[in-house]
Amino acid sequence: MPTLAMFFGIIIRMYFAPKEHNPPHIHVFYQDSKSVIDINTCEILEGQIPPRQLRLVSAWIEIHKEELFANWKLCQNGEKPFSIEPLK
Repeated sequence: MPTLAMFFGIIIRMYFAPKEHNPPHIHVFYQDSKSVIDINTCEILEGQIPPRQLRLVSAWIEIHKEELFANWKLCQNGEKPFSIEPLK
């Protein structure tokens, strides 16, 4: 599972396997927390993450939504996603 970005101790990854389950999502890791977050809504689909880190990830998603959907399309075709600029 390639890492798309890392910022403020948060690691964001995306699986690349044909027909990865919908909705389009990312996997977020922060310390001992793991979560799966919907790219469209920024809602947690699985797991948990502290509220402050969720706000940071949500802001990052909004800034890079177009790139995330491009990566999702690559992943659906079994291709490796590209890195995305971290939140600064």
